Amino acid sequence: MEEDKAAAARSRRAWSFSSLRIKRKPSDGDGGGFSVRRGLRSFSSVREGARKGNEEDLPSGTPKEDATDHPSEIAEGGFAGTEDEESSSMMKKRLSSAWSSFRGKLSRDRALKEAEPAGAADLDLTESKGKEPRYSSAQFFFEYLVVVSLKKTKEGAYEPQITYQFPKRDGLVRFQKEEQEKTFKAITLFCFPEGINWEPLTEYCSETFSFVLTEVDGSRRNGYCRRLLPHGNGARPPEAYCIISSVACFGLFSKIFDEVEKRRQISKAMVYPFMQSLREAPFPAPGNTVNIKSFIPDAGTEIISLTRPLESWLEHVDFRTLFRCLSDEEVVQVFAATVLERRIIFIADELSTLSQVIHAVAVLLSPFTWQHTLIPIVPEILIDVVMAPTPYLLGVQKRLLDFLEDQTDLLVVDLSEDRQETFITKIGDEKAILPHKLQDEILQALKTRPEKATVEELNRVVPAAFFPFFIKTVGHFSNHIVRKQGEPGVFQQRSFCKALESKSTRHFVKKFVQSQMFDLFIQEVEQQPASQEGFFQKKVAEYHQKMKKEKTKKH
Repeated sequence: MEEDKAAAARSRRAWSFSSLRIKRKPSDGDGGGFSVRRGLRSFSSVREGARKGNEEDLPSGTPKEDATDHPSEIAEGGFAGTEDEESSSMMKKRLSSAWSSFRGKLSRDRALKEAEPAGAADLDLTESKGKEPRYSSAQFFFEYLVVVSLKKTKEGAYEPQITYQFPKRDGLVRFQKEEQEKTFKAITLFCFPEGINWEPLTEYCSETFSFVLTEVDGSRRNGYCRRLLPHGNGARPPEAYCIISSVACFGLFSKIFDEVEKRRQISKAMVYPFMQSLREAPFPAPGNTVNIKSFIPDAGTEIISLTRPLESWLEHVDFRTLFRCLSDEEVVQVFAATVLERRIIFIADELSTLSQVIHAVAVLLSPFTWQHTLIPIVPEILIDVVMAPTPYLLGVQKRLLDFLEDQTDLLVVDLSEDRQETFITKIGDEKAILPHKLQDEILQALKTRPEKATVEELNRVVPAAFFPFFIKTVGHFSNHIVRKQGEPGVFQQRSFCKALESKSTRHFVKKFVQSQMFDLFIQEVEQQPASQEGFFQKKVAEYHQKMKKEKTKKH
């Protein structure tokens, strides 16, 4: 055990952490879903939205011009690390090649941004939840599908390699090939985060999980992965099907994987025509359905209906796993710690559990958005990421629990069925963060869900339980933004806090307004025209109208 830990430690990178805060700039991004965030959420921590100026806060002795010398792409939270002088493992060599310097690309990106017309502003985040995103009727479902197989090396270890790609991309120029190779290296890492220690298996329960690939300019793509045991006889290693897409819709891609897996059991050749039909179909708008025709031998032509949820900000989440793993009270405590942007680590054996729980926790923050590092599944080779001093939401497999020793000032949540306690490590004030009255209201609202609630029922009950919390604490923000003609609005924080009558609510809000998520939200509102009403403002108005009607009925 000690030798394994020592070997793992040698194979990990030595990470350097810096904190670079920049003012938010308009950019062309995808506009939908709760996960739409701009900029790098990382331990090189490009932290957007410093309220005053573009200032770099780098470790002493770090030249400013070197701060972005080595941008990289990896799961959400793109890491900027220093190479060990000697590579001590095959996995590390693969990872190292994926993270080589991309100075040329960064320069091109900067040049493109500088050439953008002034009016090319991105859709406001608060509006993206209320309007159809720009890809809703013309974007491909996915960029490509790859199959990652475990191939045995001369040393006897199993190395993940991409053995199938659809569609094939020919005629790529040099930098495009480099980009594709970089992405493929990241895919192999996150499809098999356990590393190279595998044994052939005769039984393996397939599982579905997701990750996010984020580039230095903030653009992101979602990785959806289905790991399964390939069709065959005898012991064999599992393989992974991975779809890369710019759209965030976990439930929809889970259904797509069901169809892929069914065809894979017949023949790998059956996967191609299905994916071709899917790629030719437009991604539906929220609430709409697209029908895919696919032929299967002995069954004929099938019509596969894929429906996108009406609430686009809920389409990347399945609350069932969250409430299966945690009690209502525990969910509220995790929510409280997340609202104050603390470091939180989730522990589980299954990759699907980690992925689904972290995405569910993040969406509880709506209408606000988690602005820091979010990695649903931390690969073993990157486990040192838990040492980062900045806020994060991390998913770590339970077998790596020993690496979390000596970590304080964070919340470690065990999601395992055989756990002895849910909170392995905690600060201790989690029950007291939220005002008690509002906390009780959340718990009462959660109790209205059916005992065995469906995805649709949870998507109705859970947001209805948590959203009013923000309405009652900070929903009056628009009354405290002073506007002068032709100038951006200015948020009056002091009067905003004083307007709250409840002492406990005021105490909470004074902490919450210091968070990055509130800071960015207010910046966006300040830039909006006075006539423009955002998603949150509409929800506040709807809530007060509903309360007014209920009072009228009582009288």
